Amino acid sequence: MRKTLQGGSSGKGTTLNYSSDVDMVLFLSCFPSFQDQAEHRGLIISFIEERLTQYSRNLAYSITMVPRRETSRVPRSLSFQVQPRRNSEAIGVDVLPAYDALRHFCPDSKPSPEIYEDLITSGATPGEFSPSFTELQRHFVKSRPVKLKDLLRLVKHWYLQYLKPKYQNSALPPKYALELLTIYAWEIGTDKSDSFNLGEGFRAVMELLIDYENICIYWTKYYDFQNETVRIYLKQQLKECRPVILDPADPTNNLGSKKRWDLVAREAVRCLRQACCWTEDPSQGWHVQPARDVQVTVKKAGEEAWIFSVNPYRRIWQMKAKIKRTWGFSGQQRLSFQEPGGERHLLSNRHTLAYYGIFSKVSVWVLETFPPEIQVFVKDSSGQSKPYAVHPEDSIRDLKEKIEEGGGPYVEDQVLKFQNRILWNHRSLSDLQIKDCDTVILVKRN
Repeated sequence: MRKTLQGGSSGKGTTLNYSSDVDMVLFLSCFPSFQDQAEHRGLIISFIEERLTQYSRNLAYSITMVPRRETSRVPRSLSFQVQPRRNSEAIGVDVLPAYDALRHFCPDSKPSPEIYEDLITSGATPGEFSPSFTELQRHFVKSRPVKLKDLLRLVKHWYLQYLKPKYQNSALPPKYALELLTIYAWEIGTDKSDSFNLGEGFRAVMELLIDYENICIYWTKYYDFQNETVRIYLKQQLKECRPVILDPADPTNNLGSKKRWDLVAREAVRCLRQACCWTEDPSQGWHVQPARDVQVTVKKAGEEAWIFSVNPYRRIWQMKAKIKRTWGFSGQQRLSFQEPGGERHLLSNRHTLAYYGIFSKVSVWVLETFPPEIQVFVKDSSGQSKPYAVHPEDSIRDLKEKIEEGGGPYVEDQVLKFQNRILWNHRSLSDLQIKDCDTVILVKRN
């Protein structure tokens, strides 16, 4: 065994006086990888269970095993209850064998992105290897101000006393999900201040729970978008059905997935109707949107890129108005974006960035067209597309000249294709049935 680590409420410093849960994570040297943990943890769990059962009669306290639910899957943990004295409350304990993925890691630094690459490519089910990241989960919560931990306890008290007993047989979100929502609300609502009103904080969390269908929350403290494998995976995660609440330590663990958030929202509505949550002026409370602002980089041919932040739930036309005030367009403004490896898409005025699953940094091209001009996307051999404003009656050579002017290959070095056909210089776009927002492939001659 390399080391043991205490998780759960006691490990994070958010234990309630009347309730305690303990996660004991065992980092074992016999697990040299995530795959080995998946393959052998069942044997380890069975071995621990046998030894506890064998020696429990000789211990000064009572140990009661918690029966596992019938499942064909290999168990991830061993659960039991410990009762120190006959009249004392039993303490729930989960023992989780884990691969020590962070054995060379300092909590105040960022883990190597290769660790997350290994996690993502291991083929694990969501959150399967979260115990390996317990140290990060614990540090993420434990390092917060004392008063925030008081708010976390208040939210957990509401969860355990008013929500859990009412829906015992329902798939409610885990307490950790509400902890993360509370931390997010505090970060946005107070700008990470350690001086705030607990009542305002509790109300902000309840309002956020009511708006659960729009929640998309993640952090970049331990992983980010720099590594290609991690970036592609994260963008896929952020496009999942909301609510999306990514574990800040484990990007595979979406704590918002497949849970009865509707029941949580129902109880949050009832809670806000109580006198304890009433406020004379709700506008003075925390203002917490269900997703962080998105950093948008706007690119335009011949102009320096412009970076600004956008609420992902604002309409695209509102973003265009902001761009117009900066660059002063007089024609029709066309915005488009492209996911890595995908096609370029037009951003529709009536939609939002959230509609397109955009919750992280994004680069968009802006193009000004004047009727009857259309927008044509030209994709090069690297897979990148660039928009061009062209008249439907322009020839293919005219388009090639625009490509050259935009920094592309010389006209003589270009071969353009559309629907697997080579496009000859003398033909017009309308003759070739090339319409607005169609994509033309650019091949450079050898």
